[in-house]
Amino acid sequence: MAFDTLSDRLTHSLRNMVGKGKLTDSNMEDMLKEVRLALLEADVNYRIVKEFLNEVREKARGADVLNSVEPGEMLVKIVHDEITELLGEAQAQINYKENGITTIMMVGLQGTGKTTSAAKIARLAKVKSGRNPMMIAADVIRPAAIDQLKTLGEQIDTEVFSLGTETGALETVRQGMAYAAEHGYDTVLIDTAGRLHIDEELMQELEDINALVQADEILLTVDAMTGQDIVNVARSFKERLPLTGLVVTKFDGDSRGGGVLSVRRITQVPIKFVGEGEKIEDMDMFYPERMADRILGMGDVVTLVERAQEKMDMESAERAAKKMMSGKFDLNDMLEQMEQIERLGPLGGLMKMIPGMSQYSDIINEADTSSATKKTKAIIQSMTKEERENPDRIRSTMKRRIAKGSGTTVTDVNRLLSQFEKTRKAMGMMGRMAESGQLSEEKLKEMTDHLQEQAELAQRNTRNRFRR
Repeated sequence: MAFDTLSDRLTHSLRNMVGKGKLTDSNMEDMLKEVRLALLEADVNYRIVKEFLNEVREKARGADVLNSVEPGEMLVKIVHDEITELLGEAQAQINYKENGITTIMMVGLQGTGKTTSAAKIARLAKVKSGRNPMMIAADVIRPAAIDQLKTLGEQIDTEVFSLGTETGALETVRQGMAYAAEHGYDTVLIDTAGRLHIDEELMQELEDINALVQADEILLTVDAMTGQDIVNVARSFKERLPLTGLVVTKFDGDSRGGGVLSVRRITQVPIKFVGEGEKIEDMDMFYPERMADRILGMGDVVTLVERAQEKMDMESAERAAKKMMSGKFDLNDMLEQMEQIERLGPLGGLMKMIPGMSQYSDIINEADTSSATKKTKAIIQSMTKEERENPDRIRSTMKRRIAKGSGTTVTDVNRLLSQFEKTRKAMGMMGRMAESGQLSEEKLKEMTDHLQEQAELAQRNTRNRFRR
């Protein structure tokens, strides 16, 4: 994800300050030097870095910090607050009209994911805001863009208005808005044309469309992978259009994130949405404070819970939990829960959302984890219905057939069945103890502490293996 390298550097430099009994000019400057290097390496604009450090330095020298019991922790809070301010203090939302049609223009250069972003935002408008959106295919230069928007519209059950490539963009938008009003749509997203570079013809067309519809929102789509060029593109578009927000795509990539940190301070245009994947549901509203938490390794539990509520079948999860506690769950339940967890995203990304766990995310080998998950799913899916429901009845000949069907070995099948049986017995025991009242808070804490010790031991072993 964007900011990964920055997050690692900042958390390391700030961790050295926490626990120091006294904050001095010397140790504070050492920390700020590390922060400066981290920001510059992340490709943050030099002027922004200088202003950022001056603000942190000024606030850190205040009496409240110097006289506090934990000056290091106060310094971490100051850096956190300054990053939040840099990203935009409060969440910037779409300003939907209570009456009439809310018009949203999607603008940006070609290849930044503008058409896909239009459909993703239309989906969010339906799912999270209860709107009735329609999309207008106004990119009449590229027939593929029209076809792509129609395909995406079918996926999210949203109508796409198009007059093809023979009718100009302005006339398409004019008739599209009339159609939306006639058919009771309350939100219209206009997918405009893009170019490989900013030119007069493109900007004039966008100005003409805005003059026609008087857009309530003009969202500029930018690619997080372009670094500092985000600022240049945003500034050029803002000179010609009254931009109201940015949509940052490819946020799950390995960009350094400096452009994203710089763009709001320089252009005063807030980030409203971030795309973190290729799927239609992989976009969400941007929350500056939550992102600051993630950058400083503080986790983001709120987003994790929201993602779970949106992508997981909570009733199914509850049923599975009850079956697990009764010791009656089977391999069908195990497969279903694995698929639900997969929907939440890569394990390393999930760990970064849990406070205190971001430092361990780098030891997660996503390729190995994904491979192990696929292998487990393949083994279960190669079983018959009877075998999944009664894994204890699986015999040697069945194991050979399952291994052959899943492209694994009999050893892999035996390992899965052994792990499953141990888990089922442990969960059944906990369920019986809870019902009989034997599972006291003290006993539960003892079991939890033991599990935590085992987890920490496994993490240390993994880190040592990586060092070797």
